Amino acid sequence: MSEAHLTPNRAFSLRRVFAMVRRYWYLLRGSWPRIVELMYWPTIQMIMWGFITLHLRDTSTWVAEAAGVLLTGVLLWDILFRGQLGYTLSFLEEMYSRNLGQLFVSPLRPIEMVAALMTISLLRTLIGILPAALLAIPLFAWNIFTIGLPLIAFFFLLLVMGWAVGMIVTALLLRVGLGGESLAWFIIFLLVPVSAVYYPVDVLPVWLQWVAFAMPPVYVFEGMRAVLFEGIFRWDYFAAAVGLNIAYLGLGATIFLWSFHVARKRGLLLAGGE
Repeated sequence: MSEAHLTPNRAFSLRRVFAMVRRYWYLLRGSWPRIVELMYWPTIQMIMWGFITLHLRDTSTWVAEAAGVLLTGVLLWDILFRGQLGYTLSFLEEMYSRNLGQLFVSPLRPIEMVAALMTISLLRTLIGILPAALLAIPLFAWNIFTIGLPLIAFFFLLLVMGWAVGMIVTALLLRVGLGGESLAWFIIFLLVPVSAVYYPVDVLPVWLQWVAFAMPPVYVFEGMRAVLFEGIFRWDYFAAAVGLNIAYLGLGATIFLWSFHVARKRGLLLAGGE
């Protein structure tokens, strides 16, 4: 056998990424309960907050000034949540089936799996969010798409932050095993109080505002309110969110790759139990 065949392929391969995306897509496509679950929770959230908006529209001048401000906040928050959950759940499915060891005796590299998880997270998020956003139009006469191009920026800023949190969660799962699977569901909600989803950031105590402004989501939700209330896109908020997202994405990738390296050395990829 030639030396070329004995040398492992260290180059990043889009073919391997695409193969992993197809694997996750087939799992999703072949299970209608999974697809229903993706659409169910965003839709229920939208309906609940839609009725709250109808109630507050006649009693709150803040809500009356910008129709749909709460509904838009709910839908944008679900992008962050679904982005993180879509990333983490796909990784958890590999742990449930004890398949990590088999995957990584193949030429698959950790960074390629990260790219595949990001891609399937994007697809899962779109499947979950689009039906809820479209239903809000006939049910509550609110079309989030009227925000225009800023909506695309908000979508990807929140999605990338969800990926960063997903990397940290999967890194923890590699270390503690399936006993820590509840982290996939609750850790993202630690960001809710400081993300200013449903209220302006200035209602927070001053010391907590400093924490909030260190998180990318607060710039998205403050930017969303600037678009709805003032009709302007805050480029300064956008730049701050992009910079912080790059930092958090780099931090998440570093933590995941380090945790993966430790897990491989200790044989944890073959364990993955409780």
